Amino acid sequence: MNWRSEHVWIERLMGSRKIMNFCWACTLFLGSLGFLLVGTASYLGKNLISLLTSYQIIFFPQGIIMSFYGIAGLFISSYLWCLISWNVGSGYDKLDRKEGIVRIFRWGFPGRNRRIFLQFPIKDIRSIRMEVKEGLYPRRVLYMEIGGRLDIPWTGTDENLTPREMEQKAAELAYFLRVPIEVF
Repeated sequence: MNWRSEHVWIERLMGSRKIMNFCWACTLFLGSLGFLLVGTASYLGKNLISLLTSYQIIFFPQGIIMSFYGIAGLFISSYLWCLISWNVGSGYDKLDRKEGIVRIFRWGFPGRNRRIFLQFPIKDIRSIRMEVKEGLYPRRVLYMEIGGRLDIPWTGTDENLTPREMEQKAAELAYFLRVPIEVF
């Protein structure tokens, strides 16, 4: 839910709970479970899965390799499920011209620094910077250039904005903050 008024701009960010992450986690889990079952079946010399015959697979070297891929896939799948359950990367961006403050909040990995919260005055924002890299892997990111600090990304690197959408978003943000736009 994004919300905008004359003095306040709030953008909510989705984080890790995206449909593609669910699809990859399920696919990876089922595929690696299949690999592990076939590797285990080749070791035991029995059919554990009725659809696949493991009699043709010799444990050394094919069964060991399939078991390794199965275990590695289960670790990666569990990592993705943890990301989804913790909702890493979700949060909000709030620009408040009345108070003159920008607040950026994100959820990170569990631990001491799970809550990431940045707050700074709007008057410190020098410009909105557009970084555009075209080619095989195009990258279009908006940054807030803040005096005396690092540039803070406003759009995510996974957002595939068209050039027109990016220009429009940069123009709206620059107009709201009353700062210039720079293109790199």
